[in-house]
Amino acid sequence: MDYQNIEFHEEGGIARIWLNRPDKLNSFTAEMHRELADALTHVEEGGFRVLLLSGRGRGFCAGQDLSERQPSAGQAPVDLGETVETFYAPLIRRLNALPLPVVVGVNGVAAGAGANLALAGGDIVVAAESASFIQPFCRLGLIPDTGGTYVLPRLVGRARAMGLAMLGDKLPARQAQDWGLIWECVPDAEFESRLESLLQHFSQAPTRGLASTKQAMTASLGNTLDAQLDLERDMMRELGRSDDYAEGVAAFMEKRQPVFKGK
Repeated sequence: MDYQNIEFHEEGGIARIWLNRPDKLNSFTAEMHRELADALTHVEEGGFRVLLLSGRGRGFCAGQDLSERQPSAGQAPVDLGETVETFYAPLIRRLNALPLPVVVGVNGVAAGAGANLALAGGDIVVAAESASFIQPFCRLGLIPDTGGTYVLPRLVGRARAMGLAMLGDKLPARQAQDWGLIWECVPDAEFESRLESLLQHFSQAPTRGLASTKQAMTASLGNTLDAQLDLERDMMRELGRSDDYAEGVAAFMEKRQPVFKGK
């Protein structure tokens, strides 16, 4: 596919995707969704070790491009549920199912579905200090979608989640870090280098173990303690037979840096 709304680069086990409609703050259209879905198919099939998702220009993503879903007088109401079912829900499911770390670099404003794409789709979320997170759905008579109603109370608690969702106020990146909404807020001048250091780290990490960690953390949100302990047992049994575990132990005993293959 010839991408017009995103950029996709691959090198050294690292897949990089940038949302690329900077004049529209990278807001989503149906075509942009289709391009992103195509790129994720390459990521799923390409044997990558880590994925970066970020945005071009001064914004990460402003959510849905409302000009595509604008109600028209005399016509049937817009089916926003179909939009969620066709595009946003599958996107979050795919990012969560990727067997590798997803690093989200929030370079600017992340609003609506854009904010929740980062929070529900990313494993490690790093934001530039000038970035912000906004849940503006309340201004349109809607609810936070793209996983927003699921992740917000789990990340920051019910009181803060309700405030974000019902007031729609801008949350600066530094405060988002302080609240535990994201992993890290860094000065703008250090943003790109910090992302690159994380990508290089994960490109040499034990990918299979990290994928299992991701899977286990997600499963814990719906599991009982007994079920989670059983899952940990099963995963440890499998990972203990992996080449990366053998390499990690050997490197520890030999006092050297491990060379993980991600298998």
